[in-house]
Amino acid sequence: MQILVLGSAAGGGFPQWNCNCRNCLGLRDGSLTAQARTQSSIAVSSDGERWLLCNASPDIRAQIGASPELHPKRTPRDSGIGGVLLMDGQIDHTSGLLSLREGCPLDVWCTPNVHQDLSTGFPLFPMLEHWQGGLHWQPIQVDAAHATATFSVPVCPGLTFTAVALHSNAPPYSPRRGSPTPGDNIGLYIEDTRSGRSLFYAPGLGKPDDELRGWLKRADCVLADGTLWQDDELQRAGVGQATGQDMGHLALSGENGLLSELERLPKSTRRILIHINNTNPILDEKSRERAELDARNIEIAFDGLRFEP
Repeated sequence: MQILVLGSAAGGGFPQWNCNCRNCLGLRDGSLTAQARTQSSIAVSSDGERWLLCNASPDIRAQIGASPELHPKRTPRDSGIGGVLLMDGQIDHTSGLLSLREGCPLDVWCTPNVHQDLSTGFPLFPMLEHWQGGLHWQPIQVDAAHATATFSVPVCPGLTFTAVALHSNAPPYSPRRGSPTPGDNIGLYIEDTRSGRSLFYAPGLGKPDDELRGWLKRADCVLADGTLWQDDELQRAGVGQATGQDMGHLALSGENGLLSELERLPKSTRRILIHINNTNPILDEKSRERAELDARNIEIAFDGLRFEP
């Protein structure tokens, strides 16, 4: 199994185009030691040739350009991308589908909740029907009756995928915003049946439960939600009023934060943070918070990171 991090930032990227917080200002004027990041997405492959996108961010065109693995190689019109899997219906995880319209028809795996939202409030499925048949929905049957669903993806032979319902939030445009139901947000356990190695991917994680903890402990590598350091971080930075919990993201710090959850995992588990908001102090490579992550042996994903779990 091969993993390619296309984008590692939360919605808006880093620096965010209209943000003048300490981090964004510091990156622009050179006073901050940090790396620019595009909006989060990864690609998964079992052979290094054919890839499954996990989320399609608004930055997908630039991300493809920076990733030779995804370039056309065989025919005049071609791509290394063989399909897309959506973790949720958030704008920053789905609007990149519009930039992939020339590649339609395109198989898209998502839950019934996400398919409903992308057929109504943000109607990508009906919109893209006008491009060579559009998006072909491949259902992931995670809903109120099924907390998990195991399936395979043809473009990734030898990999088994298990979607796990997460406690997070539905998109702001969804009628379920503030009262999400199972299937609005999933984590993904991916196992290589040949090597036995596994990854758990969860860029949007609001509230862990025992079901989730079991999956985290099974994984050789956890690539998890690093959006905020503190729950009220946006308020402290003066850029918003929403808390992490409002948005469906568990803050890293605190007695019940994500760092505490990651500390409970086996010492052999590789732990990497992704979906990092522009306000998060861990982006500053010289910050106290970054030093704390280093001391805990927790990595921070960056655009272009390639690894095998």
